[in-house]
Amino acid sequence: MVADAIRAAHGAAAPEIEIVPIRTSGDRIQDRALAEVGGKALWTKELDRALLGGEIDFAVHSMKDVETHRPATIAIAALLPRADVRDRLIGAESVAALPQGARIGTSSPRRSAQLRALRPDVEIVLFRGNVATRLAKLAAGEAEATLLAAAGLDRLGQAVGHAIPIETMLPAPAQGAVGVEARADDGRVLALLGPIDHAPTRRAVEAERALLAALGADCRSPVAALAREDGGLWTLAAELLDEAGSARVSDAIALSEADAPARLAARLLDRAPARVRALFTGP
Repeated sequence: MVADAIRAAHGAAAPEIEIVPIRTSGDRIQDRALAEVGGKALWTKELDRALLGGEIDFAVHSMKDVETHRPATIAIAALLPRADVRDRLIGAESVAALPQGARIGTSSPRRSAQLRALRPDVEIVLFRGNVATRLAKLAAGEAEATLLAAAGLDRLGQAVGHAIPIETMLPAPAQGAVGVEARADDGRVLALLGPIDHAPTRRAVEAERALLAALGADCRSPVAALAREDGGLWTLAAELLDEAGSARVSDAIALSEADAPARLAARLLDRAPARVRALFTGP
């Protein structure tokens, strides 16, 4: 997708692009939750090493999986237009339609907490791996249902599952956004990537990531957030939960000032029950 976008933006002037596959620790370690084995760095450290070592010129990421705080030597050079931000439920038509006591396969603290808040009777089963692996586990009967990002399914041509309304389950920060990182001092590559940067997606993703930074959230923190534009007005909505989904707090703010995400984070933490606040380090 990124290579095609570069070629479309630069036409005949586009350079030859070689795709260098890099298998990350996150790909290899599939039997434990991210929080137990290094967090989101499992998806980035090998690509960071290749980028800073000059083995590659830029790295492509699902922005949902990129740590909030990045090295100063690396820049988020471009964001492609954001895809569907919603989750899809595979195995039932809706959360309400899940069988009593259903086993739901997921490794996401956010999805687990949101499901438990909606359906305290369900059982969460650890599902790690790529889309094909998770769908295979579901088909093998390891769970009655699973949740996957609609954007990932769409990009793979997998027309499965039922989209969960945002009003039912607010998505993860940066869900559906593909980002491209380059060395911060590589002017040639930054100039190459600049024309494929989608400004509305950048505004949304930067606001959501700023909220994460202000909350002091990590991969253990059940947090949902979405920045959207409607009629020229940008807003940022967010929700914090405890692991059991039994306590949560939500709020929204207009993105009219640069410090709006930090102010929203402060409001959420101020109102959050102690067991929710304990999952965030705050400012």
